[in-house]
Amino acid sequence: MSFKQALFLIGICLFILTLDISLKAYSYYCIPPIWKAPTIYPYGGIPVFYDFLGVDFSINHVVNKGAAWGVLSSYQNYLLIVRIMIILGMVGYLYVTKIAYIKRFALSLIVTGAIGNVIDYFVYGHVIDMLYFKFWGYSYPVFNIADSSIFLGIVVLFFSSMKEKKQSKGKP
Repeated sequence: MSFKQALFLIGICLFILTLDISLKAYSYYCIPPIWKAPTIYPYGGIPVFYDFLGVDFSINHVVNKGAAWGVLSSYQNYLLIVRIMIILGMVGYLYVTKIAYIKRFALSLIVTGAIGNVIDYFVYGHVIDMLYFKFWGYSYPVFNIADSSIFLGIVVLFFSSMKEKKQSKGKP
């Protein structure tokens, strides 16, 4: 990987981490938690857009003490240890292996999101979720920028692997 690529990758990761930390801080300090919020706007929070082609979007303050969608919330300290071990393992893997830039990019997005959620644990004692979408009457689980980074990294990794597999089938 060239210096220019590494610098770009670090810049993207720092931008995502800064955006995640800033939006979580704004949500934490400026928006009451969803159970204390007034019912002016559906589900509390600040509306970004309401009923735009059947889609609602708001910024809320939701406490998540577990993993995805609050799973394993009773094991918050164990989740922290597992998250840190995964981060260290992935950083070590990124450091010692030579992989394609697109896979390095995808893994960096995953690590950045994981770091963002671990920072929450140390700052707030739990993860702050704030992005709420409602699609044509279906409420999607509330998430944050770090979760989006992890998801995007997984999608990029999946499609790059599919592309490699397709290319390797075409070769004799």
